[in-house]
Amino acid sequence: MHRQMDHGRGHRRPGYPVAAGIFAVGMAGTTLPTPLYGLYRAQLGFSELMVTIVFAVYALGVIATLLLAGNVSDEVGRRPVLLCALGLSAASALCFLFEGGLVALFAGRLLSGFAAGLLSGAATVTVMELAPPGREARAGLAATAANMGGLGCGPLLAGLLAQYAPWPLRLPFLAHLALVAVAGVLTWYLPETVARKKRAEQDQGQRTRGRWGPLRPQGLVVPPQVRGVFASSALAAFAGFALLGLFTAVAPSFMAQTLQVRNLAVSGAVVFSVFLASTVGQSLLGRVGVRAALPGGCLVLVVGLALVGASLAVRSLPLLVAGALCGGLGQGLAFRAAMTAVSGAAPPEHRGGTVSAFFVVAYLGISLPVVGVGALTLWLGLRGAGMTFTVVVLALAAGVGLYLLRRPPAGG
Repeated sequence: MHRQMDHGRGHRRPGYPVAAGIFAVGMAGTTLPTPLYGLYRAQLGFSELMVTIVFAVYALGVIATLLLAGNVSDEVGRRPVLLCALGLSAASALCFLFEGGLVALFAGRLLSGFAAGLLSGAATVTVMELAPPGREARAGLAATAANMGGLGCGPLLAGLLAQYAPWPLRLPFLAHLALVAVAGVLTWYLPETVARKKRAEQDQGQRTRGRWGPLRPQGLVVPPQVRGVFASSALAAFAGFALLGLFTAVAPSFMAQTLQVRNLAVSGAVVFSVFLASTVGQSLLGRVGVRAALPGGCLVLVVGLALVGASLAVRSLPLLVAGALCGGLGQGLAFRAAMTAVSGAAPPEHRGGTVSAFFVVAYLGISLPVVGVGALTLWLGLRGAGMTFTVVVLALAAGVGLYLLRRPPAGG
């Protein structure tokens, strides 16, 4: 099957590296506001708690999209879903570009969550399906790098532009709109990987269900035989995503108020480092194996959280960077191992619902603890709230890691 050829013209069409680049552009938009929250806070006069709530709206958008439209690209094709996701990403950027208060920020984050929810499934599958024979493993790594690398590049780009270029609350989103426009053109020329035969077979069923059939909730299913693996794996993902949430929501505030580092480019680079380390951690799974990677990743995450807490206690930027690198490495290793274990343990007829449930728990981890940090700042201040967060999540990750050392998951 020549999936990467335009049969009508005989020309070669874009392959999986281009699809990975489109994926990265879309994901970068979801973290673009990270180093800018302090500027919005100063301009609009809201509290640190409100910063975390604005951030958490993104996770709600992702969860809603996973539940309602996680399988929509199987029904209508990959390209239409990718174009829709890029359109939502552009709409999010416009909300921030013409920011008119908290309502616009909430709308922008919600649209960003919708875009990420669509991209998480459709873009990953597109990258994998466009891989030529023999390059499936390379395409899998490209999808991982595009996802986490894109999330990391958003704060890095915004921090550099906000610090060293004019219009700090405008230029990052103008740059992103330009990238989305390029990505949209490239998406238009991507080969469609959903088989026409499958769509033809489902045509009658779609007419029966009605136009919005693909958007029905898929349902969260955790079969009894999977629950033991699911519980420990989902808790590991929850702890790791809590660390990512901390860095993408409030780490720039920690740096400015506790460490007295107010350079937005440095803030963006520190957030970038945690996602870079996560990408490296995920790429190591093939060498380490699921049985060792899941408990090992949790324990590496514990070390990273301890370094983050220590950086706040002694007000040290190098310790914070070390915590980002170590914590990101542990998160990436544990997350990919956990997802592999859950997917491998689930029966085929319930695999989609089980994996969806796993991602819902993970995205709750990126939102609920961070909102807790925002609430604690009202009583303990930012430094005290951050140290409390690290202790609680550290205890969770340590408990899960020690449990998995005694009862490792089946190899995936």
